[in-house]
Amino acid sequence: QVQLVESGGGLVQPGGSLRLSCAASGSSIRTYAMGWYRQQPGKQRDLVATISLSGVNTKYQDPVKGRFTISRDNVRKMVYLQMNNLKPEDTAVYYCAAGLSFNSPADYWGQGAQVTVSS
Repeated sequence: QVQLVESGGGLVQPGGSLRLSCAASGSSIRTYAMGWYRQQPGKQRDLVATISLSGVNTKYQDPVKGRFTISRDNVRKMVYLQMNNLKPEDTAVYYCAAGLSFNSPADYWGQGAQVTVSS
């Protein structure tokens, strides 16, 4: 069992940056791929980025490529999402997830963190 808690969300102006953090407790995250998803207003929850067990491999969805960076620290049991050049369409609730599948880790979920991009 893995418990996940996101932090770092908030209000930011277009073009700004935020870093989301995901703190894991319970089992080690070394055996799980990790990911970030988001749910924009009125839409389904979509995958944003994933990272492999060791952190060597990452994958991003097209809307965030070149702007977002996912990383992990297995010793501290933390996962991060650095978000740069934020756009209003990035406004969403962001969820951290852990799972066995690198392509869509979704066995354990955090409660979500609101990110609002607005001037």
